[in-house]
Amino acid sequence: MRTYRGGQSGYGLAVTPDEFDLAQFTLAARRGRNLLLRGEAEPAAEVLEGAVAWWRGPFGQDLPPTRWFNAHVAGVNNARFDAYQDLFTSCILARRTETLSYRIESIIAEASYRQRLWELLAAVHCIDGDAASALSAIKRCQTLFAEDLGLDLPPNVEAMRAAALSWNSEDALRLVAARTLVADNGERTDPAGHGSALS
Repeated sequence: MRTYRGGQSGYGLAVTPDEFDLAQFTLAARRGRNLLLRGEAEPAAEVLEGAVAWWRGPFGQDLPPTRWFNAHVAGVNNARFDAYQDLFTSCILARRTETLSYRIESIIAEASYRQRLWELLAAVHCIDGDAASALSAIKRCQTLFAEDLGLDLPPNVEAMRAAALSWNSEDALRLVAARTLVADNGERTDPAGHGSALS
């Protein structure tokens, strides 16, 4: 990266693709997802941790909105949420669940209509043996979808409720793994129409 002085227009910044944070994030997120889909959860989690580390918050804050820019912001932020969902999925499949519920909650606060996040949150509680917290999360999801969107509880979250009610952590783990394979077959949009749910 280097700066140079332009004619009468001030200073310019020359950045090569390998120095541009969005390009680095995109490459890492794609690599992590490919590892996840190959069943390599542990290395996928490591790569995806690096991908999300490029972020310090939502893209486009405090910048003037235009129609084109708003569309770009939505696309970039959806890619960010997809990477977090892949990361959380990798951590669950690698049994790295310590503090994971807190991390998922922090992303739900930004993207509350992404059903996959609710499913993963319930799964973490199930796997940790906390059925009460799993059912509480599912109830919150049900209320949100009903009151805000007029939708029933998403089927995959409903399936996670069955695992919680039966205190079956292995079922919860299998559901997460199965949904990852479904995602690889092209299911990328949640019923609320709010982007990928790794959905």
